[in-house]
Amino acid sequence: MVVFLSVKMAENRRGYVYYPVFLNVKGRKCVVVGGGQVALRKVEALLARGADVHVISDDLSPELGRMFAAGEIEVDERRYQSGDLRGAFVVVAATDDRKTNLQVAGEARGASVLVNVVDDAEHSDFIVPSVISRGDVTVAVSTAGRSPALARKIRTRLEKEFGPEYAELAVLVGEVRSEIRRTGNGVSVDDWQNALDLDALIDLLKNGERERAKSMLVENLKNGRIIRGESVGDRLSAETARLTTEDC
Repeated sequence: MVVFLSVKMAENRRGYVYYPVFLNVKGRKCVVVGGGQVALRKVEALLARGADVHVISDDLSPELGRMFAAGEIEVDERRYQSGDLRGAFVVVAATDDRKTNLQVAGEARGASVLVNVVDDAEHSDFIVPSVISRGDVTVAVSTAGRSPALARKIRTRLEKEFGPEYAELAVLVGEVRSEIRRTGNGVSVDDWQNALDLDALIDLLKNGERERAKSMLVENLKNGRIIRGESVGDRLSAETARLTTEDC
């Protein structure tokens, strides 16, 4: 489950309107130019999503050095050179040298490689939102590069609303969807919207009552005549009971 929250403060001077998108970087070469704390945060975020991370820096932080020694990342311990982006999917320019960052951005565009220049939206193809992750639930907050501090403030406020139970709810909904598919039926997005009594389901999950939450969701779908077909409700209930028994 992915939720985007974009805060439009004012049209930036280039008139850019960003298209919200999530990139699949698993197994893709992602280059981070820079070796400090900002670069470290970018590396950690990319590694968490399965990227093949290559760092280019002549001054690695101790933590990046540890990652390199552990084989978690590849490193070229030198300054950035022309040609370093060969085969890259995305590149992050995270040095404290503006000239180097602009060189990276220019060469990335020439090679059709997506580039993010940290704290420089004007020279970036994409900007990185402030993110809340709860399992498969991701909430991304962006101010179109105008105020990262505001994006972080909004994220902090939302973190209080989106607890770990949202991750469990995403798993639960996925289970019920799979069970419905096995019955040969489909459920529209609008039907799911009607069936998801979010407050009640979240309260049950907060209290550790997962099976009650699952039963409530199934009943909401059945009572709303969302699940169609002869004996589909009975078949779904039986399947739910079987899975519940297997989980014990």
